[in-house]
Amino acid sequence: MGRGGTSHSTGALRAPLLAVLVAALTVTGCAAEGSRTARAPSPPPFTANTPSPKATSDVDLCVSIVRHWSREVLDGRGYGDYQSMGMSGGQYDILRKVVDAARAARRQGERDVDRLTERQARAGCTAWYRSGGPGEGPWR
Repeated sequence: MGRGGTSHSTGALRAPLLAVLVAALTVTGCAAEGSRTARAPSPPPFTANTPSPKATSDVDLCVSIVRHWSREVLDGRGYGDYQSMGMSGGQYDILRKVVDAARAARRQGERDVDRLTERQARAGCTAWYRSGGPGEGPWR
C-alpha cells in the first residue's frame, strides 16, 4: 500500500481515465464549435387525409372545469374566487349549485357523488351555453 491508504493500482487507473475524459471533452468541444445548430425537421404538409385535432366544445370545457373544482371543494381543499379558478361568473354559479347538491346527497348517504356531479355539471353547462354563454345573446 502506498501513502494515504491507496494502492498502486488505483493510481495507475487515474491517469488513463483522466486522459480519456480530457479527450472526450476536447472532441465534444471541437465538434460543437465548428458545427451549425441542428434544426428539427419540418412537419409534413397537411393534406385532406390528415385528421385535425379534436376541438373541445364549450360545454365539455365548462363541465370539466366545474367537475374539477367541485371535487376540490367537496374534498375540503379550499378555493379562491371564481376568477382565480379560471371560471366565469356563470360557471361559478353552476359550481355552487353542483356542490350544494353533492353535499346534500352525501348527507343522505349517496355513495356515487361523482356521477351526480357529472350529471348536474353537464345539465348546468348545457343550459348555460344554450342561452348564449359569455359574449353572445343576453351576455353581451
